[in-house]
Amino acid sequence: MKITILSPQSGFTPEQQKKLSQLGGVVYTNSRDEFPLEDLIKLAAGSEILGADPDNLGGFEKAMAGNLTKLLESLPNLKGVALASTSFSWIDLDYCRKRGLLVTNVPYYSTESVAEHVLGLLVCLAKKILISDRRTQQAKYVSEMGFELKGKTLGMIGLGHIGARVAELGNAIGMKVIGFSRTPKNLGFVEEKSLDEVLSQADAISINVAHNKETENLISVEQLNKMKNGVIVVNLATRELVDEKAMAEALKSGKVTSYAYEGDDLASGPLSQVETAIGLKPFAWYTKEALEKASEIWTESLVSLAQGKPVNLVA
Repeated sequence: MKITILSPQSGFTPEQQKKLSQLGGVVYTNSRDEFPLEDLIKLAAGSEILGADPDNLGGFEKAMAGNLTKLLESLPNLKGVALASTSFSWIDLDYCRKRGLLVTNVPYYSTESVAEHVLGLLVCLAKKILISDRRTQQAKYVSEMGFELKGKTLGMIGLGHIGARVAELGNAIGMKVIGFSRTPKNLGFVEEKSLDEVLSQADAISINVAHNKETENLISVEQLNKMKNGVIVVNLATRELVDEKAMAEALKSGKVTSYAYEGDDLASGPLSQVETAIGLKPFAWYTKEALEKASEIWTESLVSLAQGKPVNLVA
């Protein structure tokens, strides 16, 4: 059995490498850099199991745009794909179902890292830290008044593992936390409300829902109009959840004070020239602790696929 892993061998512990080598021939890439697609196709030729990391494919957006599907199409013997991320919006699940390909992910490895990142961004937006820093670097510093988060209302859109942890952190710094979830969570430390109620009552909003056809442009003009004037918004889920043209207009008008999001292409699109849109490359998950958990879970997923007893399957 041939297994191709789009990640350097050094990202796995010696014990993990041994587990993988016992399954058959294992091929790794030699860096986390983007590779030409034709090089990945040659490297993976004949593979039955693919360990897919978005970095070698050019990031989530390029993978989602078709790079990953093209790679899968070149592998007629493929049985399963083990994604190196919790998110699975960057793989075409409809295509995989038609081919009978099993797909696994790496659940919950970065919950704490991402939740802390959200909290950090909420503080940065409320106190205008990042905007002030950027202006200072350009010798254009202007003193702008921020606000304290203590006593304010944090609105959670999505109460999965990361959303629930963000809610806990919000409580810890003295915020009132309200949240919307498509399925009741009964967490105790979050007052669950309708989406409209969360949008209209929150001073700060964190978006933490999975991207699918139902949640595409979940936040558009209608939802933005329901928000409080001067709200701050953090979206570390997927940028497709937000209508960026509508968000740009909301930022320009001051309806939304500032918006933080992650993306691979930050140089184009309606938010690229809006100063109060804080676009960052995806790195919320990038901590020592999260990487250690990720490699362990990813190894488990790869081994389980190769043995025909898959765990961490994506529905």
